[in-house]
Parts: sequence; structure tokens; C-alpha cells
Amino acid sequence: MATSDLTIADQLRETLGQAAHHEQTVLLCSFQKEESVLLSALVASPDEVRERVRVVTIDTGVLFPETLATWKRFEGHFGIAIEVEDASGGWTGPDNCCGTAKVAALERSLQGADAWITGLHRDMSPDRASTELAEDDEKRGIRKYNPLAYWTDQDIWREIHAKDLPYNPLHDQGYESIGCAPCTNPGAGREGRWAGTDKTECGLHVA
Repeated sequence: MATSDLTIADQLRETLGQAAHHEQTVLLCSFQKEESVLLSALVASPDEVRERVRVVTIDTGVLFPETLATWKRFEGHFGIAIEVEDASGGWTGPDNCCGTAKVAALERSLQGADAWITGLHRDMSPDRASTELAEDDEKRGIRKYNPLAYWTDQDIWREIHAKDLPYNPLHDQGYESIGCAPCTNPGAGREGRWAGTDKTECGLHVA
């Protein structure tokens, strides 16, 4: 069946299933609204899917208190243990925390993995407008799955409210995209990230 023939809910389930065909897959969790939907779908998946997917977060040591509280809520609500890759050790500005240290933590989390799952979707930003459900991560030589690629923000919020899913309360305070506390402001899309700088990506999704 062609991608265009699938509903976005079908795309989500099918892409998670494809990702779980690999021996080891990592779902990267940043406790934003996208992960509310991804984790809900993951825990509703067959055992063979859930057992193949490790859920990992990168802790920079400067996350918002609201993000840390959401972390606990996710684990309690979804009944999962989220693995932690430490990228803390002294925040010295976005080029460190949201650059070398964070990318190094991602590389460690993906060691031994054949694929990884992200919450990227096309209407996040112009840089992400060509996101596909499944891509080759040529930098790492593994597959990258984006089950929400064709979802909109409205689709995501509709799913959250329909299923009464937990989500980061910073979204209710005008933060559409949530990163680390020192360099994230309220803003539409990703405009609140690294405000006042030319930076648009943390490096995790840059080829």
C-alpha cells in the first residue's frame, strides 16, 4: 500500500513496526508533544515491537523543571523505564550543550543499534519539510524512522486530547519547541530555540 493511501495513524503503526524489524532500535525521547504520541503508540504495539525498541533520553543537565516532571509522568503513565545518556557536565552555551556534547551522547545511545526513531515531522520547520517516514542515516550507517513525518501540530494535539495523554506543560506557556532552559524561549515552531543566535539545529539531525 502506498504511503498516500494510509491514514496518519496507519503510518505511525506501520513505521513503528518496520523499525522493530531491526535487531535493536532506539526511540529518542525529548519529552515534547511528539513523544507523547510516539510512546502511546509504542506501548499499544504488539510485544515483538515493544521488546525491540529501547527508549532513551539525552540529559544535558539543564533541562526545564517542567521537562523533568514530564519525564516522571511519562514513565508512570506509559509504564516504561527511560534510559539516560548523560550529556551534562557544565553548560557553556548552545554550541557546547546543543552541539558536541549532545551529539556525542546520541552516538553513545546508538551504539549497537541498527535503527532509531524520532519525532520529526514536516511542519516543524523549513529544514524538516522533506522528512520521510523512513530514511537512511548515512552519517551513522543505520536506518532512521520518523513515524510522525506527515502529522501536523494539529494532528498531534488532537491525538493527545483524544487519549488524554500526558504532555509537557511548557507547551501551554507558548513553548512550541522545548530544549534546554538556558537557551529556549517561548515561540512558534522552532523560533524559540537558541533565540538571538543563528543556530537552527542542535546537530542530532544534521547529516
